[in-house]
Amino acid sequence: MGRDFEIITRETVYDGFFRVSRFTLRHALFAGGQSETLIRERFERGHAVGVLPYDPWTDRVVLVEQFRIGALESGLGPWLLETVAGIVEPGETPEDVARRESLEEADCRLGELVPITHYLVSPGGTSQTVHLFCAPVDSRDLRLEGHGNPAEGEDIRLHVLPAEEAIAMIGEGGIQAAMPIIALQWLALNRASLRDRWRDGPQVPYNGPA
Repeated sequence: MGRDFEIITRETVYDGFFRVSRFTLRHALFAGGQSETLIRERFERGHAVGVLPYDPWTDRVVLVEQFRIGALESGLGPWLLETVAGIVEPGETPEDVARRESLEEADCRLGELVPITHYLVSPGGTSQTVHLFCAPVDSRDLRLEGHGNPAEGEDIRLHVLPAEEAIAMIGEGGIQAAMPIIALQWLALNRASLRDRWRDGPQVPYNGPA
């Protein structure tokens, strides 16, 4: 089965808060031969990292709620419950981003980062991938309001929920974004082993007031 492709031209057609590239290309066909010349636009969002903070001692998860422009006219409402997430900056590893964004968006100090998956967000139109993690957190006394980076227009509220309740919200329509759905479904499969792994291990940093 052929896997060849040829990029004839590549140009940037928009460069603002995001970037859009336009490709002129051909690719191999499964039946043999080459496709016609195709023109495709690709949304360049940057690569992202998400992390689901999970408290194995109280069996609770930490989710963030914020306004999302992409959901504005979806019929689902623009305030979404999500995992902590951010974009990889030059020189950062996915693990760096997970810890940076957890402090910025939730004031959470994480323990061990366990990889969940690395996936393409929407390969029909964007180059973005996501590295997704789960990590232990001490959820006692977390401040629920006033998170995020004001310079980036962020206004974030925390939700500290029983894991069973958060997982059930997927089927009830309470969680609509892909990243938290993937993370919570993974947690549903791995929750018992994570509690065994973390509950009796070293304590994670305390996140509450001194």
